[in-house]
Amino acid sequence: MKEAPAVQARLPKVASAQQLAELGDDRYLATITKCVFRAGFVWRIIEAKWDGFEAAFSGFVPLYWQQVPPERLEDLARDERIVRNMQKIATVPRNAMMIVDASEAHGSFGQFLANWPADDQVGLLLWLKKHGARLGGASAQYFLRMVGWDGFILSPDVVAALQNHQLMDATPGSQKALKQAQSVFNQWHQQTQLPYAHLSRILSMSIDAR
Repeated sequence: MKEAPAVQARLPKVASAQQLAELGDDRYLATITKCVFRAGFVWRIIEAKWDGFEAAFSGFVPLYWQQVPPERLEDLARDERIVRNMQKIATVPRNAMMIVDASEAHGSFGQFLANWPADDQVGLLLWLKKHGARLGGASAQYFLRMVGWDGFILSPDVVAALQNHQLMDATPGSQKALKQAQSVFNQWHQQTQLPYAHLSRILSMSIDAR
């Protein structure tokens, strides 16, 4: 199945297993942090300040941040290069620890993601929520999309489309809704062989086009 050129141009890039494995652990921590800070905030402000985030967090090296001194976090809460939200700043050590633990078990955090099957995205989202900080809800879904892991995003448009076609009757954001979406996307993937990320975006565009 081939998408029309106009649709193809809007589809997200999906990374190969090798690309996921080769991406550095620091880039995973940086992307997680960006998603955490974007949640409930104006995304373009975070993007505009991102060079400042990279400098303030010294490149997001997980081995450092998993055991960072509390005083460093307090300094960041006064650092004008970033959005000074202490609750979100405090997520970095915990998410760094999650990445380091997975990296020690699998060789790298990217290899851990590369090994996780796309037909069990729900399991991965629950793992990220359990082991990370502020990675419940949509933040983990957007993180996976940004690094190229092949998965769906339950955006308002995607949820609306699934509900319109009576493919989801659970409360959006619940585990039941995630499992219903996973079942639908698994079936579509088997039928079309399209990446989950492409199916998700196409479904979203079906609402945009109305």
